[in-house]
Amino acid sequence: MTSGKTYDVVGVGNAIVDVLARVPDSFLENAGVEKGIMQLIDADRAVELYGMMGPAREISGGSAANTIAGLGMLGDKAAYVGKVKDDQLGAIFAHDIRALGVTYETPLAPKSVEGDETGRCMVLVTPDGERSMNTYLGVSNHLSPDDIDEEMMAQASWIYLEGYRHDGPDSLAAFSKAVKAAKNAGGKVALTLSDPFCVDRHRDEFLRMCREELDLLFANEHEIVALFQTATLEDALDRAKEELPMAAVTVGPAGVYVIQNGRMVHAPAAPMSRVDATGAGDLFAAGFLHGLVKGRNMLTCGTMGCVAAGEAISHIGARPEEDLKDLFARFGLNG
Repeated sequence: MTSGKTYDVVGVGNAIVDVLARVPDSFLENAGVEKGIMQLIDADRAVELYGMMGPAREISGGSAANTIAGLGMLGDKAAYVGKVKDDQLGAIFAHDIRALGVTYETPLAPKSVEGDETGRCMVLVTPDGERSMNTYLGVSNHLSPDDIDEEMMAQASWIYLEGYRHDGPDSLAAFSKAVKAAKNAGGKVALTLSDPFCVDRHRDEFLRMCREELDLLFANEHEIVALFQTATLEDALDRAKEELPMAAVTVGPAGVYVIQNGRMVHAPAAPMSRVDATGAGDLFAAGFLHGLVKGRNMLTCGTMGCVAAGEAISHIGARPEEDLKDLFARFGLNG
Protein backbone atom coordinates (compact mmCIF):
# COMPACT_ATOMS: atom_id res chain seq x y z
CA MET A 1 0.00 0.00 0.00
CA THR A 2 1.68 3.21 -1.15
CA SER A 3 0.69 6.81 -0.49
CA GLY A 4 2.96 8.64 -2.90
CA LYS A 5 4.60 10.33 0.07
CA THR A 6 8.36 10.33 0.65
CA TYR A 7 7.91 9.03 4.21
CA ASP A 8 5.53 6.56 5.80
CA VAL A 9 6.17 7.98 9.29
CA VAL A 10 8.15 10.95 10.62
CA GLY A 11 8.74 10.96 14.37
CA VAL A 12 9.36 14.00 16.56
CA GLY A 13 10.69 13.57 20.09
CA ASN A 14 13.60 13.48 22.51
CA ALA A 15 16.92 12.34 21.05
CA ILE A 16 18.39 10.43 23.97
CA VAL A 17 21.12 7.86 24.62
CA ASP A 18 20.07 5.24 27.17
CA VAL A 19 22.58 4.20 29.84
CA LEU A 20 21.29 0.85 31.12
CA ALA A 21 22.30 -1.11 34.21
CA ARG A 22 20.85 -4.00 36.18
CA VAL A 23 20.39 -3.10 39.85
CA PRO A 24 18.73 -4.67 42.92
CA ASP A 25 15.65 -3.01 44.37
CA SER A 26 17.78 -1.83 47.28
CA PHE A 27 19.75 0.35 44.86
CA LEU A 28 16.62 2.34 44.02
CA GLU A 29 15.92 2.96 47.69
CA ASN A 30 19.50 3.96 48.46
CA ALA A 31 19.67 6.24 45.42
CA GLY A 32 16.30 7.86 46.07
CA VAL A 33 14.82 6.63 42.79
CA GLU A 34 11.08 6.01 42.49
CA LYS A 35 10.47 2.63 40.88
CA GLY A 36 8.81 2.23 37.50
CA ILE A 37 8.48 5.84 36.34
CA MET A 38 10.39 8.37 34.30
CA GLN A 39 11.81 11.25 36.33
CA LEU A 40 13.48 14.31 34.86
CA ILE A 41 16.89 15.12 36.37
CA ASP A 42 19.56 17.77 35.88
CA ALA A 43 23.15 17.31 34.71
CA ASP A 44 24.57 17.04 38.25
CA ARG A 45 22.10 14.30 39.19
CA ALA A 46 22.94 12.46 35.94
CA VAL A 47 26.63 12.47 36.87
CA GLU A 48 25.82 11.31 40.43
CA LEU A 49 23.65 8.39 39.29
CA TYR A 50 26.15 7.35 36.63
CA GLY A 51 28.83 7.14 39.32
CA MET A 52 26.61 4.90 41.48
CA MET A 53 25.40 2.55 38.76
CA GLY A 54 28.40 0.34 38.11
CA PRO A 55 28.72 -1.46 34.74
CA ALA A 56 26.36 -0.03 32.14
CA ARG A 57 25.57 -0.20 28.43
CA GLU A 58 25.08 2.85 26.22
CA ILE A 59 22.37 2.36 23.59
CA SER A 60 20.64 4.99 21.49
CA GLY A 61 17.14 5.59 22.78
CA GLY A 62 14.42 8.17 23.13
CA SER A 63 10.79 7.05 23.01
CA ALA A 64 9.74 8.20 19.53
CA ALA A 65 13.24 7.49 18.23
CA ASN A 66 12.85 3.85 19.32
CA THR A 67 9.56 3.67 17.44
CA ILE A 68 11.12 5.13 14.30
CA ALA A 69 14.10 2.78 14.64
CA GLY A 70 11.67 -0.15 14.68
CA LEU A 71 9.95 1.14 11.55
CA GLY A 72 13.34 1.49 9.88
CA MET A 73 14.15 -2.12 10.72
CA LEU A 74 10.84 -3.18 9.18
CA GLY A 75 11.75 -1.46 5.93
CA ASP A 76 9.30 1.41 6.20
CA LYS A 77 10.23 4.86 4.91
CA ALA A 78 10.94 6.68 8.15
CA ALA A 79 12.52 9.93 9.35
CA TYR A 80 13.22 11.38 12.77
CA VAL A 81 13.47 14.87 14.25
CA GLY A 82 15.21 15.29 17.61
CA LYS A 83 18.05 17.45 18.94
CA VAL A 84 21.53 16.25 19.92
CA LYS A 85 24.82 18.06 20.41
CA ASP A 86 27.96 17.64 18.35
CA ASP A 87 29.54 15.48 21.06
CA GLN A 88 30.31 11.79 21.67
CA LEU A 89 26.80 10.71 22.62
CA GLY A 90 25.34 12.83 19.84
CA ALA A 91 27.52 11.02 17.31
CA ILE A 92 26.38 7.65 18.72
CA PHE A 93 22.74 8.63 18.40
CA ALA A 94 23.02 9.93 14.84
CA HIS A 95 25.01 6.92 13.63
CA ASP A 96 22.68 4.36 15.20
CA ILE A 97 19.45 5.73 13.77
CA ARG A 98 20.88 6.37 10.29
CA ALA A 99 22.31 2.85 10.23
CA LEU A 100 18.73 1.57 10.31
CA GLY A 101 17.86 3.43 7.12
CA VAL A 102 16.14 6.31 8.91
CA THR A 103 16.53 9.85 7.59
CA TYR A 104 17.95 12.05 10.35
CA GLU A 105 18.79 15.64 9.44
CA THR A 106 18.09 17.71 12.59
CA PRO A 107 20.87 20.32 12.94
CA LEU A 108 23.35 19.45 15.71
CA ALA A 109 23.80 21.87 18.58
CA PRO A 110 27.38 23.20 18.04
CA LYS A 111 30.17 21.68 20.08
CA SER A 112 31.55 25.17 20.73
CA VAL A 113 28.46 26.30 22.66
CA GLU A 114 28.78 25.75 26.40
CA GLY A 115 25.89 24.37 28.41
CA ASP A 116 23.64 21.40 27.77
CA GLU A 117 25.02 18.21 26.25
CA THR A 118 23.30 15.39 24.38
CA GLY A 119 20.51 13.99 26.53
CA ARG A 120 20.84 10.67 28.29
CA CYS A 121 18.52 8.45 30.30
CA MET A 122 19.76 6.36 33.22
CA VAL A 123 17.67 3.20 32.94
CA LEU A 124 17.79 1.11 36.12
CA VAL A 125 16.47 -2.41 35.54
CA THR A 126 15.46 -4.42 38.62
CA PRO A 127 15.26 -8.24 38.72
CA ASP A 128 11.51 -8.19 37.94
CA GLY A 129 12.24 -6.48 34.60
CA GLU A 130 10.76 -3.15 35.69
CA ARG A 131 12.67 -0.09 34.54
CA SER A 132 13.08 3.15 36.45
CA MET A 133 14.18 5.98 34.19
CA ASN A 134 16.04 9.12 35.20
CA THR A 135 16.29 11.43 32.22
CA TYR A 136 18.60 14.37 31.62
CA LEU A 137 17.06 15.96 28.53
CA GLY A 138 20.07 18.12 27.68
CA VAL A 139 19.85 19.80 24.27
CA SER A 140 16.87 17.62 23.26
CA ASN A 141 14.83 19.94 25.48
CA HIS A 142 15.58 22.82 23.11
CA LEU A 143 13.92 21.47 20.01
CA SER A 144 12.33 24.52 18.41
CA PRO A 145 10.17 25.42 15.40
CA ASP A 146 13.40 26.13 13.50
CA ASP A 147 14.19 22.39 13.70
CA ILE A 148 10.90 21.45 12.01
CA ASP A 149 11.23 21.04 8.24
CA GLU A 150 7.75 21.77 6.88
CA GLU A 151 8.47 19.98 3.61
CA MET A 152 9.48 16.82 5.49
CA MET A 153 6.24 16.95 7.48
CA ALA A 154 4.23 17.52 4.31
CA GLN A 155 5.88 14.44 2.78
CA ALA A 156 4.78 12.17 5.65
CA SER A 157 1.76 9.87 5.56
CA TRP A 158 1.91 9.95 9.38
CA ILE A 159 3.72 12.10 11.89
CA TYR A 160 4.28 10.55 15.30
CA LEU A 161 4.65 12.91 18.27
CA GLU A 162 6.16 12.02 21.63
CA GLY A 163 4.28 13.13 24.74
CA TYR A 164 7.50 13.57 26.71
CA ARG A 165 8.61 16.26 24.26
CA HIS A 166 5.86 18.58 25.51
CA ASP A 167 8.12 19.41 28.46
CA GLY A 168 10.38 21.68 26.35
CA PRO A 169 10.05 25.48 26.29
CA ASP A 170 9.37 25.65 22.53
CA SER A 171 7.74 22.25 22.10
CA LEU A 172 4.17 23.38 21.57
CA ALA A 173 5.24 25.77 18.83
CA ALA A 174 7.36 23.07 17.20
CA PHE A 175 4.54 20.51 17.34
CA SER A 176 2.04 23.05 16.03
CA LYS A 177 4.25 23.74 13.03
CA ALA A 178 4.68 20.02 12.35
CA VAL A 179 0.96 19.25 12.68
CA LYS A 180 -0.09 22.13 10.44
CA ALA A 181 2.36 21.17 7.70
CA ALA A 182 1.32 17.50 7.81
CA LYS A 183 -2.42 18.15 7.91
CA ASN A 184 -2.33 20.72 5.13
CA ALA A 185 -0.73 18.09 2.91
CA GLY A 186 -3.25 15.37 3.79
CA GLY A 187 -1.09 13.61 6.39
CA LYS A 188 -2.28 12.10 9.66
CA VAL A 189 -1.15 12.71 13.24
CA ALA A 190 -0.43 10.21 16.01
CA LEU A 191 0.54 10.99 19.61
CA THR A 192 1.90 8.75 22.36
CA LEU A 193 1.05 9.88 25.90
CA SER A 194 4.41 8.56 27.20
CA ASP A 195 3.81 8.48 30.97
CA PRO A 196 0.98 9.14 33.49
CA PHE A 197 2.96 11.97 35.08
CA CYS A 198 3.49 13.47 31.63
CA VAL A 199 -0.29 13.34 31.18
CA ASP A 200 -0.77 15.13 34.50
CA ARG A 201 1.56 17.91 33.36
CA HIS A 202 -0.04 18.37 29.93
CA ARG A 203 -3.60 17.02 30.20
CA ASP A 204 -5.33 20.10 28.81
CA GLU A 205 -3.07 20.23 25.75
CA PHE A 206 -3.38 16.48 25.14
CA LEU A 207 -7.17 16.68 25.33
CA ARG A 208 -7.17 19.62 22.93
CA MET A 209 -5.06 17.62 20.49
CA CYS A 210 -7.45 14.67 20.84
CA ARG A 211 -10.39 16.89 19.94
CA GLU A 212 -8.81 18.92 17.17
CA GLU A 213 -5.79 17.20 15.60
CA LEU A 214 -5.24 13.53 16.37
CA ASP A 215 -6.01 10.63 14.09
CA LEU A 216 -4.45 8.07 16.47
CA LEU A 217 -3.62 7.99 20.18
CA PHE A 218 -1.21 5.52 21.80
CA ALA A 219 -1.50 4.99 25.56
CA ASN A 220 -1.17 2.34 28.22
CA GLU A 221 -3.89 1.63 30.75
CA HIS A 222 -2.49 4.05 33.35
CA GLU A 223 -2.06 6.87 30.85
CA ILE A 224 -5.56 6.63 29.38
CA VAL A 225 -7.10 6.64 32.88
CA ALA A 226 -4.98 9.69 33.76
CA LEU A 227 -6.04 11.44 30.55
CA PHE A 228 -9.77 11.04 31.06
CA GLN A 229 -9.55 11.02 34.89
CA THR A 230 -11.84 8.02 35.19
CA ALA A 231 -12.16 5.55 38.04
CA THR A 232 -11.54 2.47 35.91
CA LEU A 233 -9.90 1.39 32.66
CA GLU A 234 -13.31 0.34 31.33
CA ASP A 235 -14.65 3.87 31.81
CA ALA A 236 -11.58 5.31 30.08
CA LEU A 237 -12.03 2.93 27.13
CA ASP A 238 -15.66 4.02 26.85
CA ARG A 239 -14.55 7.64 26.70
CA ALA A 240 -11.96 6.77 24.09
CA LYS A 241 -14.60 5.05 21.94
CA GLU A 242 -16.74 8.18 22.11
CA GLU A 243 -14.02 10.80 21.61
CA LEU A 244 -11.16 9.33 19.56
CA PRO A 245 -11.19 8.21 15.91
CA MET A 246 -8.51 5.59 16.67
CA ALA A 247 -6.61 4.51 19.76
CA ALA A 248 -4.33 1.67 20.84
CA VAL A 249 -4.42 1.11 24.62
CA THR A 250 -1.88 -1.43 25.86
CA VAL A 251 -2.55 -3.40 29.04
CA GLY A 252 0.79 -5.11 29.67
CA PRO A 253 0.59 -8.93 29.75
CA ALA A 254 -3.09 -8.68 28.74
CA GLY A 255 -2.23 -7.27 25.30
CA VAL A 256 -3.95 -4.28 23.69
CA TYR A 257 -7.38 -2.83 23.05
CA VAL A 258 -7.66 -1.19 19.65
CA ILE A 259 -10.43 1.32 19.05
CA GLN A 260 -11.59 2.62 15.68
CA ASN A 261 -14.76 4.60 14.97
CA GLY A 262 -16.44 3.51 18.19
CA ARG A 263 -15.63 -0.20 17.82
CA MET A 264 -13.06 -2.09 19.88
CA VAL A 265 -11.04 -5.26 19.31
CA HIS A 266 -8.53 -7.02 21.57
CA ALA A 267 -5.18 -8.57 20.62
CA PRO A 268 -3.31 -10.74 23.14
CA ALA A 269 0.28 -10.13 24.20
CA ALA A 270 2.98 -12.14 22.45
CA PRO A 271 4.39 -15.10 24.45
CA MET A 272 7.86 -13.73 25.23
CA SER A 273 9.64 -13.71 28.58
CA ARG A 274 10.01 -10.34 30.27
CA VAL A 275 13.60 -9.33 30.92
CA ASP A 276 13.42 -5.53 30.64
CA ALA A 277 10.27 -3.51 29.92
CA THR A 278 12.27 -0.61 28.44
CA GLY A 279 10.88 0.29 25.03
CA ALA A 280 7.85 -2.02 25.07
CA GLY A 281 5.41 0.79 24.30
CA ASP A 282 7.79 2.31 21.75
CA LEU A 283 8.12 -0.91 19.79
CA PHE A 284 4.42 -1.61 20.12
CA ALA A 285 3.83 1.68 18.29
CA ALA A 286 6.35 0.66 15.61
CA GLY A 287 4.58 -2.62 14.93
CA PHE A 288 1.15 -0.99 14.95
CA LEU A 289 2.16 1.85 12.61
CA HIS A 290 3.85 -0.66 10.30
CA GLY A 291 0.54 -2.48 10.04
CA LEU A 292 -1.30 0.76 9.33
CA VAL A 293 0.99 1.86 6.52
CA LYS A 294 0.69 -1.63 5.01
CA GLY A 295 -3.10 -1.37 5.08
CA ARG A 296 -3.74 -4.10 7.67
CA ASN A 297 -6.90 -4.30 9.78
CA MET A 298 -7.00 -3.16 13.40
CA LEU A 299 -6.64 -6.65 14.89
CA THR A 300 -3.58 -7.37 12.76
CA CYS A 301 -2.08 -3.95 13.60
CA GLY A 302 -2.58 -4.68 17.29
CA THR A 303 -1.01 -8.12 16.93
CA MET A 304 1.99 -6.67 15.09
CA GLY A 305 2.41 -4.16 17.89
CA CYS A 306 2.29 -6.87 20.55
CA VAL A 307 4.86 -9.03 18.76
CA ALA A 308 7.26 -6.09 18.37
CA ALA A 309 6.74 -5.17 22.03
CA GLY A 310 7.42 -8.78 23.00
CA GLU A 311 10.77 -8.61 21.25
CA ALA A 312 11.63 -5.40 23.12
CA ILE A 313 10.96 -6.86 26.58
CA SER A 314 12.90 -10.08 25.91
CA HIS A 315 16.32 -8.42 26.38
CA ILE A 316 18.04 -5.43 27.97
CA GLY A 317 17.55 -2.22 25.97
CA ALA A 318 14.79 -0.63 23.91
CA ARG A 319 16.07 -1.23 20.36
CA PRO A 320 15.26 -4.60 18.74
CA GLU A 321 17.98 -7.24 18.73
CA GLU A 322 16.13 -9.72 16.50
CA ASP A 323 15.19 -8.96 12.89
CA LEU A 324 11.57 -7.82 13.19
CA LYS A 325 10.76 -8.96 9.66
CA ASP A 326 11.84 -12.50 10.54
CA LEU A 327 9.94 -12.33 13.82
CA PHE A 328 6.74 -11.22 12.09
CA ALA A 329 7.14 -14.05 9.57
CA ARG A 330 7.33 -16.60 12.42
CA PHE A 331 4.03 -15.25 13.76
CA GLY A 332 2.41 -15.38 10.32
CA LEU A 333 2.48 -11.60 9.96
CA ASN A 334 4.31 -11.27 6.66
CA GLY A 335 4.30 -7.93 4.90
